[in-house]
Amino acid sequence: MLVQKQLIPDEAARNHLFPITRGGIFLAHAGVAPLPRAAAEKIQQASHVASIGSQDTPETHREMEETRQVAAKLFNAKPNEIALLGPTALGLSLVANGLPWEPGNEVVYYSGDYPSNVYPWLNLARQGVKPVPLTPEKVGHVTPELVFAALTPKTKLVALASCHFLTGYRVDLKAIGQELKRRGILFCVDGIQSLGATALDADDFDFLSADSHKWLLGPLGAGIVYVKESRFDLLRPTLLGSLNVVSPRFIAQTEIAFPAHARRYECGAPNVLGTLGMKASMEMLLALGLGPIEARLLQLHDFAADLFRNAGFTVVSDAFPESAKSGIISIQKPGADLNVLLEKLQSHRITASLRWDLAGNSYLRFSPHFYNTEGEFELVLAALKS
Repeated sequence: MLVQKQLIPDEAARNHLFPITRGGIFLAHAGVAPLPRAAAEKIQQASHVASIGSQDTPETHREMEETRQVAAKLFNAKPNEIALLGPTALGLSLVANGLPWEPGNEVVYYSGDYPSNVYPWLNLARQGVKPVPLTPEKVGHVTPELVFAALTPKTKLVALASCHFLTGYRVDLKAIGQELKRRGILFCVDGIQSLGATALDADDFDFLSADSHKWLLGPLGAGIVYVKESRFDLLRPTLLGSLNVVSPRFIAQTEIAFPAHARRYECGAPNVLGTLGMKASMEMLLALGLGPIEARLLQLHDFAADLFRNAGFTVVSDAFPESAKSGIISIQKPGADLNVLLEKLQSHRITASLRWDLAGNSYLRFSPHFYNTEGEFELVLAALKS
């Protein structure tokens, strides 16, 4: 509770900052999060300004550049390495389609990841690239040892999610990334289930893509694509337009040249309203501190896991090492109809998620953010027992 009090002092402040708390219990931030007041008000303000003037002003440009600076602070990147693009699938596809592949190259990926981080790599088979799927013994348990065992002299890139969307298993990006760097293998990260919930380090990977609508508490369709500066020349932009190809005075040139920053991956008009809403949410998260936020999420994880375990549920993360736990708590119960349990929760105005693995097994997934409380999980358990 101490960490929670440091982040939000009282219930009145919680209700004010997160209006969703007035009408129910929201525990599905690994899906699509509700907007906090800061993001909603920023979008409203920017919409009003755009309605009485221009949508494209020097002030707008300044705020967009500030957004790169704010985003870079989330994971120790440089502002010029940030492209303001969403959704996550767009950034991952830009990486898959923009690298210079040769027949026989291999890409290591996990076939049990979210589809956005599977299909771009499978599609490379059309170019003669060999997709190499990881096969962990348990769903989501992507360990450094598993990754290293899949590497060969032909491996060009490893593509992983920072945290498994179903089980919440958090991947050791540092151990994997540093070894891949030593071997000269590229590393692409789907960071949507971690960015805003825990600290990441850009030194550990070459590329990252993350929409803002989960743990960043931002709008749908706004997002971040990170490309390490040293990889600009390697990763060619595959979507071309007036803004990412050098076009003085918007006059097309006879040769294609790209600017020397990550805006080379932004081909057209930006999602200004969404990006500014994302900026407001990121500023709030950074002001509170990613360290305290992560600590709070792990507190809630352990509290909820104890409740569910004592009530006879199987807690998926009980099979994790401590370092692999995240803000996601997924549970099962032999013989229980999880659809019925989800309906019970919904009847009590509790929002959770139902998800499935490749084998067809279903899970109830809870993903609180730092503003959720232990008392809310006690109400969850009461609703499940009702």
